[in-house]
Amino acid sequence: MGQYLLRRMVNYLVLALIAASLTYALAAVSLDPRANFAGRNPPVAAASVTRTLDEYNLNPDTPLVVRFGHWADGVAHGDLGRTVTGARVNDEFARRVGVSTRLLLIATILGSIGGVLVGAWGAIRQYRASDRIATLGSFFVLAMPVFVIAVTFKLWAIRINSAVGHKVIEYTGEYDPGVSGTGDILLSRLQHLLLPSLTLIVIQIALYSRYQRSTMLDVLGSDFLRTARAKGLSRRAALMKHGLRTAVLPVVPLLVYNVVLLFTGATFTEKIFGWHGMGEWLVDSISTNDVNSVAAVGMFTAVVVLVAGLLSDLLYAALDPRVRVR
Repeated sequence: MGQYLLRRMVNYLVLALIAASLTYALAAVSLDPRANFAGRNPPVAAASVTRTLDEYNLNPDTPLVVRFGHWADGVAHGDLGRTVTGARVNDEFARRVGVSTRLLLIATILGSIGGVLVGAWGAIRQYRASDRIATLGSFFVLAMPVFVIAVTFKLWAIRINSAVGHKVIEYTGEYDPGVSGTGDILLSRLQHLLLPSLTLIVIQIALYSRYQRSTMLDVLGSDFLRTARAKGLSRRAALMKHGLRTAVLPVVPLLVYNVVLLFTGATFTEKIFGWHGMGEWLVDSISTNDVNSVAAVGMFTAVVVLVAGLLSDLLYAALDPRVRVR
């Protein structure tokens, strides 16, 4: 088991390093930080622009190999470089990761668990009214773009607030800056967290429930489940102890990878509800030709994919005894 996980860790680490390097190379070749200084009034002297870009390791005229060497050396020493405005990428990176974590932690946990349970429940009650309603609801959600769902929730919040006469549902930002006191700040954060979390939870439940329903249907007619019932286990105990545990195995990689990749994939949700997380940062960095910031997001994505792979392997080992004897 230990050797198996070690081999997987080495493989993922190599892939993460390759992905991070290619991301930097692609950003450095495709983006032109010099364009940020064009059209300014008064115009900036060309020598001054070159000097600034050289200082931030963003000069597109410098050979790519040289720029990559400086960037890789900085990353090895814990320095992600400077943004096009001169700010430290490390500071912005830490802030954005914190924002995305607060937004996604509860939503991904509830969405994943909810999707598995809804899918398993639908399979057990196949073709009944509850299964048909869940199926129809899932397809309806999956057919809608993320930004449509987010905007719909936002419009509902505005209408409810107007009907009540004061703002009972928050829909912009992470918290109310005018609030003071620990309890009030916590309440404000929870109010602001409601709608973006609900958006992500609904989407994940709809997605995961479809996969889980399909795998659960395959398990319901299996021989080992009938054997468990023949040995005296009740239907509920057999389904929970043997059926669901087996049916969730094929869904584990999807669950884990989607959860961690939401850190950079929840762009529409962050933009619409005013949460300044990793997804929004990636889009803004590309639009401002910020090579070092794009490289930082790419490296972070590579690392979370590495973490996702390891978590997937660990969950497989915990759920499937065959993995532990290889």
